[in-house]
Amino acid sequence: MALPLLPGNSFNRNVEKEKFHKSQHWGFCNNVRMLVSEDKPGIGGELLPGQKMKPKYSDFPKGVGSTTPSWIAFDKRVLSFDAYLEDELPDKTQEKYRIRRHKILFYLEDDTIQVNEPELKNSGLPQGTSIRRHRISLPPPDEDQFYTMYHFNINTDVVFYGRRFKIYDADTFTKNFLKKIGVKLNPPGRCPEDPYMKIRRETLDRMEPLRPYESYDTLKQFLEYDRKVLRFFCLWDDSASMFGDRRELILHYFLCDDTIEIKEVMPPCSGRDATSLFLRRKKLPKYGPPGVYQPGQITDRAVLNVYRGLTGRPADGYLLDKYKLGKVDQEFYKDSDLFIGATINVWGRKVLLCDCDNFTKTYYKTKYGIENFTSISCKAPPPPKIERKFPPYNGFGSEEDSLRTCIGLVPTPHQRNFKKFMEKNSYGNISNTLRFFAKLITHKRVERDRMFVISYFLSDDTISVFEPIERNSGFTGGMFLKRIRVKKPGQEVFKSELSEYIQAEDLYIGARVNVNGYLFHLLNADEYTLRYMEENSDKFPMSSIELVLQKLKEEQSKSRELKQVFRNADPKLTKRVDYNTFRDIIMTLTVGKLLEHEFITLARHYGVPEDTCPDMNILMAQAHEQLKKNTFENFERLIATCVYEDRVKKKVLPTKYIRRLCKSFRLPLTDDLLGSILSGFQDSEEQINYELFFSALNWRMNPMPELQAVSFTKEPTPFQTACLAMEYYSATRKEDILRKEDIFPLATTRMDLERVTLSEMSQTKASIA
Repeated sequence: MALPLLPGNSFNRNVEKEKFHKSQHWGFCNNVRMLVSEDKPGIGGELLPGQKMKPKYSDFPKGVGSTTPSWIAFDKRVLSFDAYLEDELPDKTQEKYRIRRHKILFYLEDDTIQVNEPELKNSGLPQGTSIRRHRISLPPPDEDQFYTMYHFNINTDVVFYGRRFKIYDADTFTKNFLKKIGVKLNPPGRCPEDPYMKIRRETLDRMEPLRPYESYDTLKQFLEYDRKVLRFFCLWDDSASMFGDRRELILHYFLCDDTIEIKEVMPPCSGRDATSLFLRRKKLPKYGPPGVYQPGQITDRAVLNVYRGLTGRPADGYLLDKYKLGKVDQEFYKDSDLFIGATINVWGRKVLLCDCDNFTKTYYKTKYGIENFTSISCKAPPPPKIERKFPPYNGFGSEEDSLRTCIGLVPTPHQRNFKKFMEKNSYGNISNTLRFFAKLITHKRVERDRMFVISYFLSDDTISVFEPIERNSGFTGGMFLKRIRVKKPGQEVFKSELSEYIQAEDLYIGARVNVNGYLFHLLNADEYTLRYMEENSDKFPMSSIELVLQKLKEEQSKSRELKQVFRNADPKLTKRVDYNTFRDIIMTLTVGKLLEHEFITLARHYGVPEDTCPDMNILMAQAHEQLKKNTFENFERLIATCVYEDRVKKKVLPTKYIRRLCKSFRLPLTDDLLGSILSGFQDSEEQINYELFFSALNWRMNPMPELQAVSFTKEPTPFQTACLAMEYYSATRKEDILRKEDIFPLATTRMDLERVTLSEMSQTKASIA
């Protein structure tokens, strides 16, 4: 009697068991009751003693891989094995068996197997898919189970439906996969040679073709290299022959059939007839021209005789030359014979390959590993240039115009440098004119005190010389030399070459310039000229502070003496000296090595900046002079207009309004002069007391002393320089309006009382040391 399933009455520790059903072993198949399966578990789905469940698919170790299903994790993952099968042939006397190679594919997603046999040409056997993809059961007595991946290994046998396949190798993925799941792989084996294929290969080697001129299959070459052409740039040098020259060619090599085509590059106006092709497309023999062959001598099939039978046909057969006697062997150019620098024979013409295109370079780099593609120049060397000699200048007209009559049949005017003219022409506040103040060097004592203004125009390299008008001097003054280009002295007049003219680099302070026989000594220059030369120190080495300091470094042995001299010149220890003292010290130190312009560059670099604002009395005197010349006296109306606009009655108006009012009343003052006077009257809020301003401009009510005429000494002072420039502009009546930066910086130029700090000079001494 069985014990009840109560606690304490059962030896089964699984007291919490809830399933006690019995597995169903019977079912219906095609409406017939039958035993469905014998592998059913016991009570509650538990295995019976000694019972093992047959796996449905390949099982994997727990904890290995992902938790996704096998049909997802191993999708498109296939194990590939190389195997062979021995088929017995009892009816054959030559071979007893045949070796048939197969490819076994094991799909990991569902344990299906497919067996393929590679197709061999003319094998006479049905090949292809030997076993279609499905699950294959194990051989008896385990036919109720299926093959899994653990049943496969190298150098093992598998049996599929009674056929034994011997696995001798596998691919890399299969080997790596089996190693990862713990399968110990055997070393790979070899597939034995098929006796039938060995006998067939030996038979084919012994056979001789019945027709010696068999056809060659060129379809593969055509399909692989169709529309692929190598292009070379060539040169045929025929200059050695009579009336020959160098001719440029383009060679096309067609890879599909090894033919060559050559085209000629016809330059314009060459005098040759334009031809489509230099060499039509065909195979090019290496040793040509080979000579003249008889008809039928070059052919693929040599026919010895023609025979006919009893029938009425003209010919029943042909007797061919089996031993190929008299066959002409021709060697043609291949792609391996073409490279840059090679010389090929084009039917007796030596053609040099000079260069190729990018596709050709890629082709040779890929196929032959060539890396050097240094091109050779195809252009002919330029012909020797014949020196053209021109007749000498005859004195009529300018040298340039006379030369133009010798260049062409129809004389054309000389082309000036228009680009330079547009870049260096005066515009706005930029004059592009270098002005120097000079005196005349002469043995006549009366003319030694004559002062001149030399202007050099950068736009066209012309020079003009002006002499200021001085009363009771005995000289007329005015324009001394009109604006022209000045030749350098010492040149031959009647010669074939063009003359050399004075350039801007030849002008600097201290230089002596010969202007058409008159020798001038350049004493000074205006502020614009000095600043322009310093900004372009590469063209004007005298204005380069680096070159000046380099000259001072050569006097480093006198550094201690120089320091003592500067201490004696500055007894009050102000660390400053005046311009004349500084000049005497530097000139004494350098002993003539430093030019005057170089010293001015040094003084300007180390000079103490001073206030460059002009004196208001001078400005008012200039304004009164201009107002007197134009008889402008409408000051009361100007004040009345300002009173009307002054609504708050503060007697001040904005500077902008006063400037606009002066313009509307056409006050005869330049913009720079008016702006300078307005800046002197405006307050911190940029407003002007209009009563004081217009009262100061009233030249009748508040007259200013007239500007005194300047009597020039041997070297003009800065104020004299300013007056000189004013008289120069008023006398020449230039279209350019006199600007403030052209006048007032001259009045406060650093050439007079400029200071040099000893601290900066000490830094210079340190650099010299």
